[in-house]
Amino acid sequence: MAKDYYETLGVNKGATKDEIKKAFHKLAHKYHPDKNKGDDSKFKEVNQAYQTLSDDTKRAQYDQFGSEGPAGFGGGAGYGQQGGFGGFDFSGFQGQQGFDMGDLGDIFGEFFGGGMGGRQQQARGRDISTEIDITFEESIFGVKRNVLITKQSKCDICKGDGAKPGTKINTCKTCNGQGKIREMKRSILGTFQSVKECDHCHGKGKIPEEKCHECKGHGVYRKQEDINIAVPAGINNGEMIRMMSKGEAVSNGSTGDLYIKINVKSHPLFKRDGANLNMDLQVKLSDALLGMKYNLKTLDGDLEVTIPEGVNHNELLRVRGKGVPQGSSRRGDIIIRIQIKMPNKLSKKAKEAIEKLKEEGI
Repeated sequence: MAKDYYETLGVNKGATKDEIKKAFHKLAHKYHPDKNKGDDSKFKEVNQAYQTLSDDTKRAQYDQFGSEGPAGFGGGAGYGQQGGFGGFDFSGFQGQQGFDMGDLGDIFGEFFGGGMGGRQQQARGRDISTEIDITFEESIFGVKRNVLITKQSKCDICKGDGAKPGTKINTCKTCNGQGKIREMKRSILGTFQSVKECDHCHGKGKIPEEKCHECKGHGVYRKQEDINIAVPAGINNGEMIRMMSKGEAVSNGSTGDLYIKINVKSHPLFKRDGANLNMDLQVKLSDALLGMKYNLKTLDGDLEVTIPEGVNHNELLRVRGKGVPQGSSRRGDIIIRIQIKMPNKLSKKAKEAIEKLKEEGI
């Protein structure tokens, strides 16, 4: 009976390679015979479908002739009858277009510790995060801050090797200094060699003759650490700063990263808009008509700004080069929005003056 490989993987006929690969991964994990409630026959069907549809040439032949087409495609010559892994020759596919050994390595890694080649990633400490509050001015010009964080850190006494200073460090006899143990495992897929971390030396390959009293031989311990943070000029509210290798340390591995969220306090006068600083300036009607000099308190200090006569309500004035720093030599601007404040009451004298303006057509 002809097999519908697209239906087997649960994808449509126009599915991309990436969609086919994702579908294969999902089903292979589900039906793997070494998993609880796994299904060997389903696993073989899924693999057979993937071997065909992930290869451009085989897929084109399948689309044209189906699984029972010419040259005995359903019988082993075309698509590979051995959809399962019993007696399957992996070497024929290494480097074959459309097939990634990593596809199977990812799946095997769950069951055999580290994948087909016994590869192990170096241990890495946990990433940690914190947040700090800074003023609006500090966000514009930058600032240095110190934060005290309690975290797993490298031991200051033994420098991370776990040995009491001045004592010997011997080769681990359990793993012969390799830091890992190789084991042979049998399954329905055959015999595989897995690699795991040595439980005796915890992957270091070395055993201290006398353990460090501070960290008890672990090389790391929990302590408070004072960390200096350089907040760059022009940072925005909510931005994150990443400090590499300032997270938690781990024995025989690399240190994680520290992420700092920046909370910028609001300013009573200015609001940031990219590289510019926006503000509203209320002026009296008479000042709007006749013009005025205004003493503006900028982030750089006091600055005299000229409000031109006849300025309109909501008109924008620009003070160049007093905004947010952009690199080492450029800065944004201050944008002033004029808000003309109308009087609530007019004196008799003011009314007479306005009547004269009215007569002049103003």
